[in-house]
Amino acid sequence: MTTRNVSPRRATLAEIAMDASVSMSTVSKVLNGRPGVSEPVRIRVENLLAAASYQRRTDEKSHSGFIELVFAGPFNIQAGWTTALLAGVDRVARENGISVLLTVSGEHHGPAPEWIVGATTRNPAGVILVSSELSDDSKRRLRTRNIPFVIIDPAGDPALDVASVGSANWSGALMATQHLIELGHRRIGLITGSDDIMSSHARTSGYRTALARAGIEIDPGLIIAGRYEYEDGVQGGARLLAAADRPSAIFTANDQQAFGVYEAARSLGISVPNDLSIVGFDDIEAARWMTPQLTTVRQPLTEMAEQATRFLLQLRNDGDPSTMRLEMATSLVVRGSTAPPSRQLTAT
Repeated sequence: MTTRNVSPRRATLAEIAMDASVSMSTVSKVLNGRPGVSEPVRIRVENLLAAASYQRRTDEKSHSGFIELVFAGPFNIQAGWTTALLAGVDRVARENGISVLLTVSGEHHGPAPEWIVGATTRNPAGVILVSSELSDDSKRRLRTRNIPFVIIDPAGDPALDVASVGSANWSGALMATQHLIELGHRRIGLITGSDDIMSSHARTSGYRTALARAGIEIDPGLIIAGRYEYEDGVQGGARLLAAADRPSAIFTANDQQAFGVYEAARSLGISVPNDLSIVGFDDIEAARWMTPQLTTVRQPLTEMAEQATRFLLQLRNDGDPSTMRLEMATSLVVRGSTAPPSRQLTAT
């Protein structure tokens, strides 16, 4: 006697409507993200859809012909950084005949709660989120509608069921700090990124590790908390450089902060690199426009965005998100903003 494996039957919308004690039209509204459904009813239907592992069949998909690229709030809209990511997504999308819709929503942790309502209504071919996290509810609602999603540079440590592309933040910061140590610097300041973002912790850890390996005691007074913003460099740089025992070098968690340190040094009459060495992180295009050009850690932003878009297109074809987790290499780009401390003036 032979045994035949039979695939489990997928629950129908009519059965889900019956279990939820609502009409078929209500289930359809929930499934398609349309208004007119109370929150308790929506949650009840969503839970039943998820419990039944309900997803649209291929012939039920009617996604719009665009990928939605989501930046979580104005914090993440920065010249150079944003452009590099957008260029990568757009390049791969165009190769596949797909457009890109840019959305700004919420804060730096993730999009605003109402974003998911709009996203399910817009019904994009997929969603790419930058430096974000998604709630379990948002993930469930996207998956129910067969809207794949990928996160670039996750704010936290993403779950195994979330595709993501990041970069080697720890090793990049290690290289940056080691470069300054090899030049002879011993008092090296740090301006950190946001305390609640994973990349910031990794970059701070890389800085600390480099100092520890070189036998240099970590001075808490040389570490200034920031939020990945230009003003961090202006204010934090001024604070570090105004001290009697000021650092001979400063490493910043991104290039925008480094540009702010340039301004702080200029306002105090401190020359770069003769009086102060500066290293940034990201290598956005403007790093080459500074005078002197900025030494920085190259984060492959465009390549990260390209790979995230490829992951997204694979997920549309029923790919496994747990196999789509990539950390791309960073590299140090040495330019004119760093020099040995022997060239630098003695602090007064």
